[in-house]
Amino acid sequence: MSSATGIWQPFAFRDYRFLWAATMAASLVTWFRIFGTSQWLLEATGSAAVVGTIGVIQLVMQIPALLWGGTLADRLDRKRLMLWANVGTFVVMIVFGVLSNADALTQNLVFIGIAFTAVSQMFASPARSAMVPRVVPEQYLLAAASSDNAWANASAVAAPLLFALIAATAGLEAVFFVAAGLGLFAMLLPQLIRASGVPDGTGAPPASQLTETWDGLRYVGKHPILPGLFLLDTGITVASFYREILPVLALGLFAGGASATGMLGAANSAGAIVGSIIAAMFAAWRAKGMLVLYASFVYGFCMFGLGYANTLWLGMVMIALLGASDAVTVAVRQTTVMLTTPDHMRGRAFSIMILAAQTANNVGTIWVGFWAEAIGAANTIILGGYISVIATALIGWWWKPIRTFRSG
Repeated sequence: MSSATGIWQPFAFRDYRFLWAATMAASLVTWFRIFGTSQWLLEATGSAAVVGTIGVIQLVMQIPALLWGGTLADRLDRKRLMLWANVGTFVVMIVFGVLSNADALTQNLVFIGIAFTAVSQMFASPARSAMVPRVVPEQYLLAAASSDNAWANASAVAAPLLFALIAATAGLEAVFFVAAGLGLFAMLLPQLIRASGVPDGTGAPPASQLTETWDGLRYVGKHPILPGLFLLDTGITVASFYREILPVLALGLFAGGASATGMLGAANSAGAIVGSIIAAMFAAWRAKGMLVLYASFVYGFCMFGLGYANTLWLGMVMIALLGASDAVTVAVRQTTVMLTTPDHMRGRAFSIMILAAQTANNVGTIWVGFWAEAIGAANTIILGGYISVIATALIGWWWKPIRTFRSG
């Protein structure tokens, strides 16, 4: 399968096109909300610490929201769940826009809105992921996961540019109103999908939501492959998560400022897009477990390359390769959940996968930030390379089902 065919193949299916368009709209809404609220808080308070509070609010709100959202995605019509989750985000963006335009927006209202949208977006995410196997045939699931990752990274590149353009020409209230307009698309487009959004087995007498959430945790815990994949991702990410502290790395590794940070971030996203295309090329390769192990080893060795890089250009190459190898592992993890989890449990499995990844990201930010202060950025990245390679080797050896997993 060629890379072009692989990455574009899911678009041959009508329902996937609607789901993709809704996902892109929701992704842009999320970025606009993040940039818009951060910029408003910084302008209103002048405090970086106040802006940093956004991360605390999101972490506290998203953990229970993800678990509950995964349970709801296995109880309710997933298309309706995406509708109502995005209604919440739409309303908050409208309110932000109106109040900002009237100079009546306050810090506490912004915090409340952030908390509300953090929850609503986490409700939509597992439902959306659980819908992918409904709209794409099984043989194209890796291509679909690769396509989603590529476009998510394209959104991460485009969103800051669009935000800057809108904010500079029309102000922050326009950013909020545009986000609300995109929210309308995220609400309505999933309703045009012909495939059913009702999970399998919903005709059975419902258990309590707490019981079903616990059932999802037990299912993933007993799954032969998923705990090992999630543990592998967590072990690597905690020791090496660099995206949130790129300014620290740009300064510590290359004595660079904002421009170096931007160049490293753009290179990383571009690499992730290429990695997603590469993952799609392996859609017909059956040894998916070994594919994620190979990509994890590449990631670890690229950490060494980044740590020893002595020029910004070499650093950009290394961080692009990190983005590419990480994109391959993300696509394989998502595909494995789709292929090995029954439909009635898929929402909860995805919510746990997302929860594990986000928790690892947050802990990794703390870890890398602490060690960069203690031993320097270069030594921290090299240490992350050692831990990543060792973790991959140990989990690959210990978790035999990952090595032997075949699909397709």
